[in-house]
Amino acid sequence: MPPALQFPPELLLKAQNVRVAFFDVDGVLTDGGLYFSEAGEALKRFNTLDGHGLKLLARAGIVPAVITGRDSKALRRRLEALGITEVHYGTEDKRPAAEATLQKLGLGWHEAAAIGDDWPDLPVMRRCAFSAAPPGAHAEALAVASHVTRASGGHGAGREFCDLLLVASGRYAALFEEAVA
Repeated sequence: MPPALQFPPELLLKAQNVRVAFFDVDGVLTDGGLYFSEAGEALKRFNTLDGHGLKLLARAGIVPAVITGRDSKALRRRLEALGITEVHYGTEDKRPAAEATLQKLGLGWHEAAAIGDDWPDLPVMRRCAFSAAPPGAHAEALAVASHVTRASGGHGAGREFCDLLLVASGRYAALFEEAVA
């Protein structure tokens, strides 16, 4: 059974050499809402589609890296469960964090992709070979994005980004075939 998923060839060309993918959290991997318990603990809702996409990226040899302006137990627990090791928490100035990750991995901006939704994400999105934003992103993030996802933040935008990178890398079909065999 062939995969049903398809993307425009011009997007795939821009993303075909990506070896690291930078993710924002609030507004991308979550819906951007801030929920607090009575005790003041931050609560976050994550989408399992996004989580599976992050794991697939890693299996395909594309390093998922998270750079987020916030830090919480819930976020740490989720990323640990997904096996994400390239993480920068509580980082408002995201470009230096991305540069540190690129240096650690021995990669350049031409091998990087990013998905973000607001001003703090722009320095990374603008430098990457490929960038994406969910439809509810700020106008400036939408303006620099190579691709605007159909799915909204926290509702599959991260998975759509992952799937696009997997298709562009040529690894999607084999991963799909393995899963449905």
